[in-house]
Amino acid sequence: MQKLAHRLERLGTETAFSVAQAAAAWKAKGNLVYPFHLGDINIPTAPHIIEAMNKAITDGYTGYCPGPGIPQLREALAEDIGSRRGIEFTPENVVVMTGGKPVITKFLQAVMNPGEEVLYPNPGFPIYESQIEYLGGTAVPYRYVPTDKGFAIDLDQVRASITPNTTAIIYNDLQNPISAESTAAEREAIARIAIEHDLWVLSDEAYFETRYEGVSSSITSIPGMAERTVILYTFSKKFAMTGSRLGCAVAPKEIAQVLSTLNTNDESCTTHYVQWAGIEALRGPQEPVQDMLDILKGRRDAACDIVNSIPGMSVAVPQSTFYLFPDVTEAMQKLGYTAVGDFASDALYKTGVSFCTREHFGRRLPGEDRQYIRLAYSGIETPAIQEGLGRLREWIANA
Repeated sequence: MQKLAHRLERLGTETAFSVAQAAAAWKAKGNLVYPFHLGDINIPTAPHIIEAMNKAITDGYTGYCPGPGIPQLREALAEDIGSRRGIEFTPENVVVMTGGKPVITKFLQAVMNPGEEVLYPNPGFPIYESQIEYLGGTAVPYRYVPTDKGFAIDLDQVRASITPNTTAIIYNDLQNPISAESTAAEREAIARIAIEHDLWVLSDEAYFETRYEGVSSSITSIPGMAERTVILYTFSKKFAMTGSRLGCAVAPKEIAQVLSTLNTNDESCTTHYVQWAGIEALRGPQEPVQDMLDILKGRRDAACDIVNSIPGMSVAVPQSTFYLFPDVTEAMQKLGYTAVGDFASDALYKTGVSFCTREHFGRRLPGEDRQYIRLAYSGIETPAIQEGLGRLREWIANA
């Protein structure tokens, strides 16, 4: 039998989809499922964006287009992303991609040699670790510590993890899965570390505008950071365009040119007519964006209220993203569980509530003694949130 490439042994996946399979199988047997497991959005893309996409198809924009994106979209992205961060970008800084996820892979291809170390958040989006290792790098996790407002980066551990072989750090402010947001001091500390050690930075800003209170800030706004930072931007969250697969990297020009070449090698270009929909999303009516945020805020409030009423569970109220990462340690102890995966499986079968656990977002680090789950409320409406989490509360309370 022919052998497969050895590097496939290092390839991970987005493990939330395995939870989705279990939930779908349970639902197929006639059971009610409350889907808190996958961060998709059950709110449709705004009609004016769909109309722009359909018009582009009708107008014949169905063929190849420039690898870094059509000029009109690159210009719109440079203007929008720059103005919201107080930075002046040009279209030459923008490389359009098929969503935000390819930015991770292409950033690593551009800045990391085999054997070099890249720091990444853990818990964090699992594709960071997967792609660092798949491409031959050494994935070095940095951890978070719980606070009364959620979680904070363990800056001492970050500093201690850097070696002469460290080439980059992945930084996800407004974080999936734990919804952590950096303070200004924490953001500046990460910037100082990057500058001191001459590191490249991938700033994952997928949730930059998915927020309910406060104002987002980008690490690129700190002096000395724009020239070493690649911003990951996606239309998926802000505009409910997850299936359209549209995003971009905003990068120093030397890196942008490399990313553009990688685009040409990998997929030639991002779907032409979807890019015209992106222009309309950025420059058309913005009321649907606020309407969606209002809906998500209502879901957040409903979910937080019930989670914090469940015996042995607690969560800080996040100002951004559409995830909760509650501590369930005492709830598990009350029910007699030691493995959070067993707790999650039984929660599905006994209450219908489906969710991911801490284990789906990176290898557990030494010293971790608390148990967490992730609840995504972007794909489930408020009455179902209340009903499902109410059933979870009843199961735990009556144990």
